Amino acid sequence: MKVKVWGARGSIPAPGPETTRYGGNTSCVQVTLDDGSTFVLDAGTGIRSLGLALDGAGDQPLNILLTHLHLDHIQGLMFFAPMFNPRSEIVVWGPSSQEASLEDRIARYISAPLSPVEVRELPCHPSFREAETTEWRIGSAVIHVASVSHRGPTLGYRIEADGSSVCYIPDHEPGLGAPLNSLEEEWISGFDLARGASLLIHDCQYTDEEYPGHIGWGHSPLRDTLAFAHRTDVESVLLFHHDPLHNDGFMDQLAVEVSGRLPIMERPEGWAGFATERQELQPGRVAEGEAATS
Repeated sequence: MKVKVWGARGSIPAPGPETTRYGGNTSCVQVTLDDGSTFVLDAGTGIRSLGLALDGAGDQPLNILLTHLHLDHIQGLMFFAPMFNPRSEIVVWGPSSQEASLEDRIARYISAPLSPVEVRELPCHPSFREAETTEWRIGSAVIHVASVSHRGPTLGYRIEADGSSVCYIPDHEPGLGAPLNSLEEEWISGFDLARGASLLIHDCQYTDEEYPGHIGWGHSPLRDTLAFAHRTDVESVLLFHHDPLHNDGFMDQLAVEVSGRLPIMERPEGWAGFATERQELQPGRVAEGEAATS
């Protein structure tokens, strides 16, 4: 299993010279299995570059797993090249809602006046499926899905294949302001989904100092992200969904802070790091492009 980060920013794209190293594109992660099948986790603006990098339509369906439908997680769909390839077979998964079907909710974005193209006009004729919060299989992969704490219907995903597992929870407030270290496991959102994963990709939008002004917004401070990863005993954690106000210099300072906390947690150097755009990893092994730590 290989993982590649195409977008790690949260809330809104933040391109510019201040964010070149960590990246300005919003959430999108590619997971490629040993058999060549590909899963795309979220469709933020990072999916545009992924689409350009993919070689043709491929021999297998392309599964896009959406955690939720906030704009920073679906904004790239209309700029994803395979969507305009008639030979592409694309399956879009996402959370269910009593309000409307997944396709109808996505169509609110891919329609006038926000888009010149309607969903029904896309040449690839994508299919839309509401992901059940249970365990299911796509090809050689076992997919675990669970509802997690964030504003609006939101899912976390866990993909198990090739002897490894990656758990993806990019927008998450596991304790809703309560200290995670004192909560029982059953009261922590997403706990069973993440437990023992080879790689956890998890929300870390706020610093500990910023978080008190954002309780209930659906995102995690640094201390909660590290505590969640520690208590679920994952092999490694990639800190994700960077705040658009956090430039490279600010992120570097946070990375140094993380390095200083790891010995206290009795975790090795490299166990936790911040996601960087175009970073490649193999869960269970040392990342090929480790997050910056200085």
